[in-house]
Amino acid sequence: MNTELLGVIATYALTLLIAIPLGKYISKVFKGEKTWLDFLNPVERFIFRICGINPKEEMNWKQHLKALVTINMLWFVYAFFLLIFQDKLPLNPDGNPGQTPDLAFNTAISFLVNCDLQHYSGESGLTYFTQLFVITFLQFVSAATGIAALIVLLKAFKDKTTTKLGNFWEFLVKTNTRLLLPICVVIALILAFNGTPASYAGKDTIVTMQNDTIGVSRGPAAGMIAIKHLGTNGGGWFGANSIHPLENPSYLTNMTEAVAQMIIPIAMIFALGFFIQRKKFAYVVFGVMTAGFLILLIPSMMYEINGNPAIAKMGVAQLTGAMEGKEVRFGPAATGYWSTITTVISTGSVNGFHDSTMPLTGMMQMVGMMTNAFYGGCGVGFLNYFVFVIIAVFISGLMVGRTPEFMGHKVEAKEVKIAALVALLHPFLILAGTALSSYMIAHHPTIDWATQPANWLNNPGYHGFSEMLYEYTSSAANNGSGFEGLGDNNIFWNVSTGFVLIFSRFLPILGPVAIAGILAQKKYIPESAGTLKTDTATFGIMTFAVIVILAALAFFPALVLGPIAEHFSLY
Repeated sequence: MNTELLGVIATYALTLLIAIPLGKYISKVFKGEKTWLDFLNPVERFIFRICGINPKEEMNWKQHLKALVTINMLWFVYAFFLLIFQDKLPLNPDGNPGQTPDLAFNTAISFLVNCDLQHYSGESGLTYFTQLFVITFLQFVSAATGIAALIVLLKAFKDKTTTKLGNFWEFLVKTNTRLLLPICVVIALILAFNGTPASYAGKDTIVTMQNDTIGVSRGPAAGMIAIKHLGTNGGGWFGANSIHPLENPSYLTNMTEAVAQMIIPIAMIFALGFFIQRKKFAYVVFGVMTAGFLILLIPSMMYEINGNPAIAKMGVAQLTGAMEGKEVRFGPAATGYWSTITTVISTGSVNGFHDSTMPLTGMMQMVGMMTNAFYGGCGVGFLNYFVFVIIAVFISGLMVGRTPEFMGHKVEAKEVKIAALVALLHPFLILAGTALSSYMIAHHPTIDWATQPANWLNNPGYHGFSEMLYEYTSSAANNGSGFEGLGDNNIFWNVSTGFVLIFSRFLPILGPVAIAGILAQKKYIPESAGTLKTDTATFGIMTFAVIVILAALAFFPALVLGPIAEHFSLY
Protein backbone atom coordinates (compact mmCIF):
# COMPACT_ATOMS: atom_id res chain seq x y z
CA MET A 1 0.00 0.00 0.00
CA ASN A 2 2.92 2.36 0.70
CA THR A 3 4.08 1.80 -2.87
CA GLU A 4 0.62 2.79 -4.16
CA LEU A 5 0.66 5.97 -2.10
CA LEU A 6 4.14 6.84 -3.34
CA GLY A 7 2.86 6.36 -6.88
CA VAL A 8 0.08 8.90 -6.26
CA ILE A 9 2.50 11.42 -4.70
CA ALA A 10 4.95 10.98 -7.59
CA THR A 11 2.15 11.51 -10.13
CA TYR A 12 1.04 14.80 -8.56
CA ALA A 13 4.64 15.99 -8.12
CA LEU A 14 5.38 15.28 -11.77
CA THR A 15 2.24 17.20 -12.72
CA LEU A 16 3.46 20.31 -10.89
CA LEU A 17 6.96 19.89 -12.30
CA ILE A 18 5.51 20.13 -15.82
CA ALA A 19 2.69 22.61 -15.15
CA ILE A 20 4.76 25.50 -13.77
CA PRO A 21 7.11 25.95 -16.77
CA LEU A 22 4.18 25.15 -19.08
CA GLY A 23 2.30 28.08 -17.52
CA LYS A 24 5.21 30.40 -18.32
CA TYR A 25 5.29 29.08 -21.89
CA ILE A 26 1.52 29.62 -22.34
CA SER A 27 1.90 33.20 -21.13
CA LYS A 28 4.65 33.83 -23.69
CA VAL A 29 2.59 32.36 -26.53
CA PHE A 30 -0.38 34.66 -25.94
CA LYS A 31 1.74 37.69 -25.17
CA GLY A 32 3.27 37.28 -28.61
CA GLU A 33 6.77 36.69 -27.26
CA LYS A 34 9.32 34.39 -28.87
CA THR A 35 8.96 30.66 -28.19
CA TRP A 36 10.62 27.54 -29.56
CA LEU A 37 7.55 26.77 -31.70
CA ASP A 38 7.75 29.98 -33.73
CA PHE A 39 8.64 27.86 -36.76
CA LEU A 40 4.86 27.17 -36.95
CA ASN A 41 4.18 30.79 -37.92
CA PRO A 42 3.87 29.94 -41.67
CA VAL A 43 1.33 27.19 -40.87
CA GLU A 44 -0.75 29.60 -38.80
CA ARG A 45 -0.55 32.32 -41.46
CA PHE A 46 -1.76 29.80 -44.03
CA ILE A 47 -4.76 28.89 -41.85
CA PHE A 48 -5.64 32.56 -41.37
CA ARG A 49 -5.28 33.26 -45.09
CA ILE A 50 -7.56 30.46 -46.30
CA CYS A 51 -10.13 31.35 -43.60
CA GLY A 52 -10.04 35.06 -44.45
CA ILE A 53 -9.00 36.05 -40.92
CA ASN A 54 -6.91 39.05 -39.90
CA PRO A 55 -5.34 37.85 -36.63
CA LYS A 56 -4.22 41.37 -35.72
CA GLU A 57 -7.76 42.77 -35.79
CA GLU A 58 -8.65 43.61 -32.20
CA MET A 59 -12.03 42.55 -30.80
CA ASN A 60 -14.01 43.79 -27.83
CA TRP A 61 -15.66 41.31 -25.46
CA LYS A 62 -18.94 41.24 -27.39
CA GLN A 63 -17.19 40.41 -30.66
CA HIS A 64 -15.25 37.64 -28.93
CA LEU A 65 -18.42 36.05 -27.61
CA LYS A 66 -20.18 36.40 -30.96
CA ALA A 67 -17.30 34.58 -32.68
CA LEU A 68 -17.23 31.87 -30.00
CA VAL A 69 -20.97 31.14 -30.13
CA THR A 70 -21.16 31.27 -33.94
CA ILE A 71 -18.34 28.80 -34.62
CA ASN A 72 -19.66 26.43 -31.95
CA MET A 73 -23.10 26.41 -33.59
CA LEU A 74 -21.46 25.49 -36.89
CA TRP A 75 -19.48 22.67 -35.27
CA PHE A 76 -22.67 21.29 -33.70
CA VAL A 77 -24.49 21.04 -37.05
CA TYR A 78 -21.42 19.44 -38.64
CA ALA A 79 -21.11 16.81 -35.89
CA PHE A 80 -24.84 16.06 -35.67
CA PHE A 81 -25.25 15.08 -39.31
CA LEU A 82 -22.02 13.09 -39.53
CA LEU A 83 -23.07 11.00 -36.52
CA ILE A 84 -26.48 10.24 -38.02
CA PHE A 85 -25.02 9.19 -41.38
CA GLN A 86 -21.79 7.58 -40.14
CA ASP A 87 -22.83 4.16 -41.48
CA LYS A 88 -22.69 5.59 -45.01
CA LEU A 89 -19.22 7.11 -44.58
CA PRO A 90 -15.80 5.47 -45.04
CA LEU A 91 -13.53 4.01 -42.31
CA ASN A 92 -16.15 1.69 -40.86
CA PRO A 93 -14.48 -1.75 -40.92
CA ASP A 94 -16.75 -3.13 -38.17
CA GLY A 95 -19.98 -2.03 -39.90
CA ASN A 96 -21.29 0.10 -37.02
CA PRO A 97 -24.72 1.71 -37.60
CA GLY A 98 -25.58 5.43 -37.62
CA GLN A 99 -26.78 7.03 -34.39
CA THR A 100 -30.42 7.84 -33.71
CA PRO A 101 -31.28 11.57 -33.85
CA ASP A 102 -31.67 11.90 -30.06
CA LEU A 103 -28.37 10.12 -29.41
CA ALA A 104 -26.61 12.17 -32.12
CA PHE A 105 -28.06 15.34 -30.53
CA ASN A 106 -26.64 14.37 -27.14
CA THR A 107 -23.29 13.17 -28.49
CA ALA A 108 -22.68 16.23 -30.69
CA ILE A 109 -23.49 18.64 -27.87
CA SER A 110 -21.56 16.60 -25.32
CA PHE A 111 -18.29 16.68 -27.24
CA LEU A 112 -18.86 20.24 -28.43
CA VAL A 113 -19.03 21.49 -24.84
CA ASN A 114 -15.99 19.51 -23.63
CA CYS A 115 -18.16 17.17 -21.53
CA ASP A 116 -17.92 13.90 -23.50
CA LEU A 117 -20.93 12.33 -21.83
CA GLN A 118 -21.22 9.02 -23.68
CA HIS A 119 -24.64 7.38 -23.89
CA TYR A 120 -23.14 4.82 -26.27
CA SER A 121 -20.20 2.40 -26.13
CA GLY A 122 -17.20 3.90 -27.93
CA GLU A 123 -16.06 1.00 -30.10
CA SER A 124 -19.57 -0.04 -31.19
CA GLY A 125 -21.38 3.31 -31.20
CA LEU A 126 -19.00 5.12 -33.56
CA THR A 127 -16.93 4.43 -36.67
CA TYR A 128 -13.26 5.23 -37.15
CA PHE A 129 -14.35 8.16 -39.33
CA THR A 130 -16.53 9.79 -36.66
CA GLN A 131 -14.08 8.91 -33.89
CA LEU A 132 -11.46 10.95 -35.75
CA PHE A 133 -13.31 13.65 -37.68
CA VAL A 134 -16.07 14.35 -35.16
CA ILE A 135 -14.98 13.22 -31.71
CA THR A 136 -11.23 13.92 -31.86
CA PHE A 137 -11.80 17.15 -33.80
CA LEU A 138 -14.28 18.42 -31.19
CA GLN A 139 -11.95 17.39 -28.38
CA PHE A 140 -9.30 19.72 -29.81
CA VAL A 141 -11.51 22.70 -30.59
CA SER A 142 -13.66 22.51 -27.42
CA ALA A 143 -10.52 22.63 -25.26
CA ALA A 144 -9.16 25.47 -27.40
CA THR A 145 -12.47 27.36 -27.03
CA GLY A 146 -12.22 27.30 -23.22
CA ILE A 147 -8.59 28.41 -23.25
CA ALA A 148 -9.30 31.18 -25.78
CA ALA A 149 -12.13 32.48 -23.56
CA LEU A 150 -9.78 32.61 -20.57
CA ILE A 151 -7.15 34.49 -22.58
CA VAL A 152 -9.80 37.14 -23.34
CA LEU A 153 -10.38 37.53 -19.60
CA LEU A 154 -6.64 37.78 -18.93
CA LYS A 155 -6.25 40.41 -21.65
CA ALA A 156 -8.97 42.45 -19.92
CA PHE A 157 -6.88 42.70 -16.75
CA LYS A 158 -3.46 43.02 -18.39
CA ASP A 159 -3.99 46.70 -19.25
CA LYS A 160 -5.44 49.36 -16.98
CA THR A 161 -8.34 50.40 -19.23
CA THR A 162 -9.02 48.85 -22.62
CA THR A 163 -11.60 47.56 -25.06
CA LYS A 164 -8.97 45.83 -27.21
CA LEU A 165 -8.92 42.21 -26.08
CA GLY A 166 -7.02 40.51 -28.89
CA ASN A 167 -8.43 38.27 -31.60
CA PHE A 168 -10.49 35.17 -30.79
CA TRP A 169 -9.45 33.33 -33.96
CA GLU A 170 -5.76 33.87 -33.21
CA PHE A 171 -6.23 32.51 -29.68
CA LEU A 172 -8.18 29.50 -31.00
CA VAL A 173 -5.61 28.58 -33.65
CA LYS A 174 -2.55 29.13 -31.47
CA THR A 175 -4.03 27.04 -28.67
CA ASN A 176 -4.14 24.12 -31.08
CA THR A 177 -0.85 24.65 -32.93
CA ARG A 178 1.32 25.83 -30.03
CA LEU A 179 -0.14 23.90 -27.10
CA LEU A 180 -2.49 20.99 -27.74
CA LEU A 181 -1.03 19.36 -30.85
CA PRO A 182 2.67 19.30 -29.78
CA ILE A 183 1.94 17.82 -26.34
CA CYS A 184 -0.55 15.33 -27.78
CA VAL A 185 2.14 13.97 -30.11
CA VAL A 186 4.33 13.17 -27.10
CA ILE A 187 1.47 11.56 -25.13
CA ALA A 188 0.29 9.53 -28.13
CA LEU A 189 3.80 8.16 -28.71
CA ILE A 190 4.06 7.06 -25.07
CA LEU A 191 0.71 5.29 -25.33
CA ALA A 192 1.43 3.69 -28.72
CA PHE A 193 4.80 2.31 -27.59
CA ASN A 194 3.13 0.83 -24.50
CA GLY A 195 0.38 -1.11 -26.23
CA THR A 196 -2.40 1.30 -27.22
CA PRO A 197 -3.63 0.63 -30.79
CA ALA A 198 -2.76 3.13 -33.50
CA SER A 199 -3.76 1.27 -36.68
CA TYR A 200 -6.84 1.33 -38.92
CA ALA A 201 -7.37 -2.44 -38.80
CA GLY A 202 -10.80 -3.77 -37.83
CA LYS A 203 -11.58 -6.16 -34.99
CA ASP A 204 -9.07 -8.87 -34.16
CA THR A 205 -10.08 -12.34 -32.98
CA ILE A 206 -8.63 -13.96 -29.88
CA VAL A 207 -9.25 -17.19 -27.98
CA THR A 208 -9.58 -16.67 -24.22
CA MET A 209 -8.33 -18.98 -21.45
CA GLN A 210 -11.89 -20.31 -21.26
CA ASN A 211 -11.58 -21.29 -24.92
CA ASP A 212 -14.10 -18.65 -26.04
CA THR A 213 -13.52 -16.90 -29.36
CA ILE A 214 -14.21 -13.16 -29.15
CA GLY A 215 -13.65 -10.07 -31.29
CA VAL A 216 -11.45 -7.31 -29.89
CA SER A 217 -11.96 -3.79 -31.24
CA ARG A 218 -8.94 -1.78 -32.29
CA GLY A 219 -8.42 1.40 -34.32
CA PRO A 220 -6.27 4.58 -34.29
CA ALA A 221 -6.92 5.15 -30.61
CA ALA A 222 -3.61 6.56 -29.27
CA GLY A 223 -4.01 10.07 -30.68
CA MET A 224 -7.60 10.40 -29.55
CA ILE A 225 -6.76 9.19 -26.03
CA ALA A 226 -3.98 11.80 -25.85
CA ILE A 227 -6.31 14.77 -26.52
CA LYS A 228 -9.08 13.18 -24.47
CA HIS A 229 -6.92 13.78 -21.41
CA LEU A 230 -4.84 16.80 -22.34
CA GLY A 231 -7.97 18.71 -23.37
CA THR A 232 -9.86 17.59 -20.22
CA ASN A 233 -12.43 15.94 -22.48
CA GLY A 234 -12.65 12.41 -21.08
CA GLY A 235 -14.62 10.48 -23.69
CA GLY A 236 -13.00 7.12 -24.39
CA TRP A 237 -12.23 5.33 -27.64
CA PHE A 238 -13.48 2.16 -25.93
CA GLY A 239 -16.67 1.90 -23.92
CA ALA A 240 -14.80 1.03 -20.73
CA ASN A 241 -12.70 4.19 -21.11
CA SER A 242 -9.30 4.08 -19.34
CA ILE A 243 -10.29 0.89 -17.54
CA HIS A 244 -9.83 -0.89 -20.89
CA PRO A 245 -6.43 -2.65 -21.14
CA LEU A 246 -5.83 -1.21 -24.61
CA GLU A 247 -6.76 2.34 -23.64
CA ASN A 248 -4.64 2.28 -20.48
CA PRO A 249 -2.32 -0.76 -20.62
CA SER A 250 -0.02 -0.25 -17.61
CA TYR A 251 0.83 1.81 -14.55
CA LEU A 252 3.13 3.95 -16.74
CA THR A 253 0.29 4.84 -19.10
CA ASN A 254 -1.95 5.39 -16.07
CA MET A 255 0.51 7.96 -14.71
CA THR A 256 0.86 9.52 -18.16
CA GLU A 257 -2.88 9.94 -18.56
CA ALA A 258 -3.32 11.22 -14.99
CA VAL A 259 -0.60 13.84 -15.50
CA ALA A 260 -1.93 14.77 -18.95
CA GLN A 261 -5.39 15.69 -17.70
CA MET A 262 -4.07 17.98 -14.96
CA ILE A 263 -1.18 19.89 -16.53
CA ILE A 264 -3.12 22.48 -18.56
CA PRO A 265 -5.70 23.41 -15.86
CA ILE A 266 -2.89 23.92 -13.32
CA ALA A 267 -0.59 25.57 -15.88
CA MET A 268 -3.32 28.10 -16.73
CA ILE A 269 -3.30 29.29 -13.10
CA PHE A 270 0.43 30.03 -13.28
CA ALA A 271 -0.02 31.48 -16.79
CA LEU A 272 -2.50 33.92 -15.21
CA GLY A 273 0.20 35.19 -12.84
CA PHE A 274 2.81 35.56 -15.58
CA PHE A 275 0.39 37.11 -18.11
CA ILE A 276 -1.07 39.88 -15.94
CA GLN A 277 2.09 40.13 -13.78
CA ARG A 278 0.32 39.25 -10.56
CA LYS A 279 2.10 36.11 -9.46
CA LYS A 280 1.00 36.47 -5.84
CA PHE A 281 -2.67 36.42 -6.89
CA ALA A 282 -2.01 33.27 -8.93
CA TYR A 283 -0.39 31.61 -5.91
CA VAL A 284 -3.47 32.42 -3.79
CA VAL A 285 -5.75 30.95 -6.46
CA PHE A 286 -3.58 27.85 -6.68
CA GLY A 287 -3.59 27.53 -2.87
CA VAL A 288 -7.38 27.71 -2.61
CA MET A 289 -7.90 25.25 -5.46
CA THR A 290 -5.32 22.82 -4.07
CA ALA A 291 -6.88 22.99 -0.59
CA GLY A 292 -10.27 22.11 -2.06
CA PHE A 293 -8.71 19.33 -4.13
CA LEU A 294 -6.99 17.77 -1.09
CA ILE A 295 -10.17 17.98 1.01
CA LEU A 296 -11.85 15.80 -1.61
CA LEU A 297 -8.87 13.57 -2.41
CA ILE A 298 -7.76 12.39 1.03
CA PRO A 299 -11.15 10.97 2.20
CA SER A 300 -11.70 9.34 -1.21
CA MET A 301 -8.43 7.45 -1.04
CA MET A 302 -9.01 6.49 2.60
CA TYR A 303 -12.44 5.01 1.92
CA GLU A 304 -11.17 2.99 -1.06
CA ILE A 305 -8.06 1.72 0.73
CA ASN A 306 -9.96 0.70 3.89
CA GLY A 307 -12.49 -1.46 2.07
CA ASN A 308 -16.23 -2.01 2.35
CA PRO A 309 -17.57 -2.36 5.95
CA ALA A 310 -20.51 -4.48 4.75
CA ILE A 311 -18.08 -7.02 3.29
CA ALA A 312 -15.91 -6.84 6.42
CA LYS A 313 -18.98 -7.83 8.50
CA MET A 314 -19.11 -11.06 6.50
CA GLY A 315 -15.62 -11.92 7.71
CA VAL A 316 -14.00 -11.38 4.31
CA ALA A 317 -10.48 -9.94 4.46
CA GLN A 318 -9.89 -6.93 2.17
CA LEU A 319 -6.11 -6.71 2.21
CA THR A 320 -6.04 -4.71 -1.02
CA GLY A 321 -8.94 -2.40 -0.14
CA ALA A 322 -12.32 -2.04 -1.84
CA MET A 323 -11.60 -3.73 -5.17
CA GLU A 324 -15.08 -3.91 -6.70
CA GLY A 325 -15.02 -2.13 -10.07
CA LYS A 326 -11.25 -1.60 -9.96
CA GLU A 327 -8.36 -2.86 -12.02
CA VAL A 328 -5.78 -4.98 -10.18
CA ARG A 329 -2.98 -3.30 -12.15
CA PHE A 330 -3.87 0.07 -10.58
CA GLY A 331 -5.32 -0.70 -7.12
CA PRO A 332 -7.58 1.39 -4.85
CA ALA A 333 -5.14 4.25 -4.15
CA ALA A 334 -4.47 5.11 -7.80
CA THR A 335 -8.17 4.62 -8.60
CA GLY A 336 -9.20 6.91 -5.73
CA TYR A 337 -6.70 9.53 -6.93
CA TRP A 338 -7.95 9.31 -10.52
CA SER A 339 -11.61 9.50 -9.45
CA THR A 340 -10.87 12.80 -7.68
CA ILE A 341 -8.75 14.47 -10.35
CA THR A 342 -11.14 13.48 -13.13
CA THR A 343 -14.09 15.09 -11.30
CA VAL A 344 -12.39 18.30 -10.09
CA ILE A 345 -10.63 18.76 -13.45
CA SER A 346 -13.85 18.03 -15.41
CA THR A 347 -12.15 15.39 -17.56
CA GLY A 348 -14.61 12.63 -16.71
CA SER A 349 -12.43 9.73 -17.86
CA VAL A 350 -12.29 6.73 -15.51
CA ASN A 351 -9.77 4.02 -14.62
CA GLY A 352 -12.28 2.30 -12.33
CA PHE A 353 -16.08 2.26 -12.23
CA HIS A 354 -17.37 5.21 -10.19
CA ASP A 355 -20.65 3.35 -9.69
CA SER A 356 -18.71 0.81 -7.62
CA THR A 357 -16.77 3.20 -5.38
CA MET A 358 -17.68 3.60 -1.73
CA PRO A 359 -20.70 5.89 -1.14
CA LEU A 360 -18.70 8.77 0.35
CA THR A 361 -16.10 8.50 -2.41
CA GLY A 362 -18.98 8.91 -4.85
CA MET A 363 -20.08 11.93 -2.83
CA MET A 364 -16.59 13.46 -3.10
CA GLN A 365 -16.73 12.95 -6.86
CA MET A 366 -20.06 14.76 -7.00
CA VAL A 367 -18.91 17.59 -4.71
CA GLY A 368 -15.90 18.12 -6.98
CA MET A 369 -18.30 18.64 -9.89
CA MET A 370 -20.84 20.61 -7.83
CA THR A 371 -18.23 23.17 -6.78
CA ASN A 372 -16.65 23.04 -10.26
CA ALA A 373 -13.97 25.55 -9.23
CA PHE A 374 -10.97 23.49 -8.05
CA TYR A 375 -8.60 23.50 -11.06
CA GLY A 376 -11.49 22.78 -13.46
CA GLY A 377 -11.32 22.20 -17.21
CA CYS A 378 -9.09 23.80 -19.84
CA GLY A 379 -9.59 27.55 -19.41
CA VAL A 380 -13.04 27.26 -17.88
CA GLY A 381 -11.62 26.24 -14.49
CA PHE A 382 -10.54 29.79 -13.69
CA LEU A 383 -13.62 31.25 -15.40
CA ASN A 384 -15.77 29.37 -12.86
CA TYR A 385 -13.49 30.44 -10.01
CA PHE A 386 -13.62 34.05 -11.22
CA VAL A 387 -17.39 34.14 -10.61
CA PHE A 388 -16.81 33.32 -6.95
CA VAL A 389 -13.99 35.90 -6.78
CA ILE A 390 -16.40 38.63 -7.92
CA ILE A 391 -18.98 37.57 -5.33
CA ALA A 392 -16.28 37.43 -2.63
CA VAL A 393 -15.06 40.92 -3.60
CA PHE A 394 -18.62 42.24 -3.41
CA ILE A 395 -19.31 40.71 0.01
CA SER A 396 -15.92 41.84 1.36
CA GLY A 397 -16.58 45.37 0.13
CA LEU A 398 -19.92 45.45 1.94
CA MET A 399 -18.28 44.17 5.12
CA VAL A 400 -15.74 47.01 5.24
CA GLY A 401 -18.08 49.69 3.90
CA ARG A 402 -16.22 50.39 0.64
CA THR A 403 -17.15 50.18 -3.01
CA PRO A 404 -15.94 46.73 -4.15
CA GLU A 405 -12.92 46.81 -6.46
CA PHE A 406 -11.07 44.13 -8.38
CA MET A 407 -7.69 44.82 -9.94
CA GLY A 408 -8.28 48.57 -10.06
CA HIS A 409 -11.85 48.50 -11.38
CA LYS A 410 -15.07 49.13 -9.46
CA VAL A 411 -17.35 46.10 -9.19
CA GLU A 412 -20.91 47.38 -9.51
CA ALA A 413 -24.43 45.98 -9.62
CA LYS A 414 -24.31 44.72 -13.23
CA GLU A 415 -21.21 42.59 -12.68
CA VAL A 416 -22.52 41.15 -9.39
CA LYS A 417 -25.88 40.26 -10.96
CA ILE A 418 -24.15 38.40 -13.80
CA ALA A 419 -21.92 36.55 -11.32
CA ALA A 420 -24.89 35.64 -9.11
CA LEU A 421 -26.91 34.31 -12.05
CA VAL A 422 -24.00 32.15 -13.22
CA ALA A 423 -23.37 30.85 -9.69
CA LEU A 424 -27.05 29.93 -9.16
CA LEU A 425 -27.47 28.39 -12.62
CA HIS A 426 -25.29 25.40 -11.74
CA PRO A 427 -27.32 24.08 -8.74
CA PHE A 428 -30.59 24.93 -10.50
CA LEU A 429 -29.80 22.76 -13.54
CA ILE A 430 -28.61 19.83 -11.42
CA LEU A 431 -31.39 19.85 -8.84
CA ALA A 432 -34.18 20.58 -11.32
CA GLY A 433 -33.03 17.75 -13.60
CA THR A 434 -32.75 15.31 -10.69
CA ALA A 435 -36.17 16.32 -9.38
CA LEU A 436 -37.78 15.80 -12.81
CA SER A 437 -36.27 12.34 -13.30
CA SER A 438 -37.18 11.33 -9.73
CA TYR A 439 -40.76 12.50 -10.34
CA MET A 440 -41.03 10.41 -13.49
CA ILE A 441 -39.80 7.28 -11.69
CA ALA A 442 -42.05 7.84 -8.66
CA HIS A 443 -45.27 8.87 -10.45
CA HIS A 444 -45.02 7.57 -14.03
CA PRO A 445 -42.86 4.43 -13.85
CA THR A 446 -44.78 2.59 -16.57
CA ILE A 447 -45.57 5.46 -18.93
CA ASP A 448 -45.82 4.36 -22.57
CA TRP A 449 -42.25 5.29 -23.60
CA ALA A 450 -39.74 3.14 -25.48
CA THR A 451 -37.74 2.92 -22.25
CA GLN A 452 -40.03 3.19 -19.24
CA PRO A 453 -38.77 5.13 -16.17
CA ALA A 454 -39.15 1.94 -14.13
CA ASN A 455 -36.33 0.44 -16.20
CA TRP A 456 -33.87 3.35 -15.88
CA LEU A 457 -32.21 2.19 -12.66
CA ASN A 458 -30.27 -1.01 -12.05
CA ASN A 459 -29.96 -0.09 -8.37
CA PRO A 460 -32.97 0.80 -6.18
CA GLY A 461 -33.08 3.11 -3.18
CA TYR A 462 -30.35 5.53 -2.19
CA HIS A 463 -27.88 4.47 -4.87
CA GLY A 464 -30.48 4.76 -7.61
CA PHE A 465 -31.11 8.36 -6.56
CA SER A 466 -27.34 8.95 -6.57
CA GLU A 467 -27.14 7.65 -10.15
CA MET A 468 -29.62 10.28 -11.34
CA LEU A 469 -28.05 13.05 -9.26
CA TYR A 470 -24.61 12.11 -10.61
CA GLU A 471 -25.81 12.16 -14.24
CA TYR A 472 -27.09 15.72 -14.05
CA THR A 473 -24.13 16.84 -11.94
CA SER A 474 -21.72 15.42 -14.51
CA SER A 475 -23.66 17.10 -17.33
CA ALA A 476 -23.81 20.50 -15.63
CA ALA A 477 -20.11 20.37 -14.75
CA ASN A 478 -19.25 19.39 -18.35
CA ASN A 479 -17.55 16.34 -16.87
CA GLY A 480 -18.98 13.30 -18.66
CA SER A 481 -18.31 10.53 -16.15
CA GLY A 482 -21.26 8.55 -14.84
CA PHE A 483 -22.64 6.04 -12.39
CA GLU A 484 -23.13 3.52 -15.15
CA GLY A 485 -25.95 1.62 -13.49
CA LEU A 486 -28.21 4.24 -15.08
CA GLY A 487 -29.91 3.31 -18.37
CA ASP A 488 -29.35 6.65 -20.12
CA ASN A 489 -29.49 5.93 -23.87
CA ASN A 490 -33.11 6.93 -24.39
CA ILE A 491 -34.95 10.07 -25.47
CA PHE A 492 -35.56 11.41 -21.95
CA TRP A 493 -31.93 11.30 -20.84
CA ASN A 494 -30.43 12.20 -24.23
CA VAL A 495 -32.58 15.33 -24.58
CA SER A 496 -32.70 16.49 -20.94
CA THR A 497 -28.96 16.17 -20.36
CA GLY A 498 -28.37 17.69 -23.82
CA PHE A 499 -30.05 20.94 -22.78
CA VAL A 500 -28.26 20.93 -19.42
CA LEU A 501 -24.99 20.59 -21.34
CA ILE A 502 -25.73 23.61 -23.54
CA PHE A 503 -26.72 25.98 -20.74
CA SER A 504 -24.00 24.85 -18.34
CA ARG A 505 -21.25 25.30 -20.94
CA PHE A 506 -21.97 28.61 -22.60
CA LEU A 507 -23.55 30.76 -19.88
CA PRO A 508 -20.61 30.18 -17.46
CA ILE A 509 -18.27 31.24 -20.30
CA LEU A 510 -20.34 34.21 -21.50
CA GLY A 511 -20.85 35.55 -17.96
CA PRO A 512 -17.22 35.82 -16.76
CA VAL A 513 -15.99 37.15 -20.13
CA ALA A 514 -18.75 39.78 -20.07
CA ILE A 515 -17.82 40.78 -16.51
CA ALA A 516 -14.14 41.07 -17.45
CA GLY A 517 -14.97 43.08 -20.58
CA ILE A 518 -17.21 45.49 -18.65
CA LEU A 519 -14.59 45.96 -15.92
CA ALA A 520 -11.81 46.53 -18.46
CA GLN A 521 -13.75 49.48 -19.94
CA LYS A 522 -13.95 51.27 -16.60
CA LYS A 523 -11.54 53.89 -15.37
CA TYR A 524 -8.54 52.38 -13.59
CA ILE A 525 -8.31 53.23 -9.89
CA PRO A 526 -4.79 53.02 -8.39
CA GLU A 527 -4.38 51.01 -5.19
CA SER A 528 -4.63 52.94 -1.93
CA ALA A 529 -4.39 52.10 1.75
CA GLY A 530 -8.08 51.15 1.80
CA THR A 531 -8.03 48.93 -1.29
CA LEU A 532 -9.12 45.35 -0.70
CA LYS A 533 -6.14 43.18 -1.59
CA THR A 534 -7.14 40.06 -3.49
CA ASP A 535 -3.69 38.46 -3.38
CA THR A 536 -3.68 37.64 0.33
CA ALA A 537 -4.40 34.45 2.26
CA THR A 538 -7.30 36.22 3.98
CA PHE A 539 -9.05 36.89 0.67
CA GLY A 540 -8.27 33.33 -0.41
CA ILE A 541 -10.09 32.02 2.68
CA MET A 542 -12.98 34.36 1.93
CA THR A 543 -13.25 33.02 -1.63
CA PHE A 544 -13.11 29.44 -0.36
CA ALA A 545 -15.95 30.20 2.08
CA VAL A 546 -18.05 31.64 -0.76
CA ILE A 547 -17.45 28.50 -2.84
CA VAL A 548 -18.44 26.23 0.06
CA ILE A 549 -21.58 28.21 0.93
CA LEU A 550 -22.86 28.84 -2.60
CA ALA A 551 -21.68 25.72 -4.41
CA ALA A 552 -21.40 22.93 -1.86
CA LEU A 553 -24.13 23.60 0.73
CA ALA A 554 -26.78 24.11 -1.95
CA PHE A 555 -26.54 20.39 -2.66
CA PHE A 556 -26.44 19.10 0.91
CA PRO A 557 -30.09 17.91 1.09
CA ALA A 558 -29.69 15.98 -2.17
CA LEU A 559 -26.43 14.43 -0.99
CA VAL A 560 -28.13 13.33 2.25
CA LEU A 561 -30.80 11.50 0.24
CA GLY A 562 -28.18 9.76 -1.89
CA PRO A 563 -24.59 8.91 -0.93
CA ILE A 564 -24.76 9.89 2.75
CA ALA A 565 -27.83 7.73 3.39
CA GLU A 566 -26.21 4.89 1.44
CA HIS A 567 -23.05 5.20 3.55
CA PHE A 568 -24.94 4.76 6.82
CA SER A 569 -26.92 1.86 5.37
CA LEU A 570 -23.64 -0.11 5.15
CA TYR A 571 -23.45 -0.15 8.93
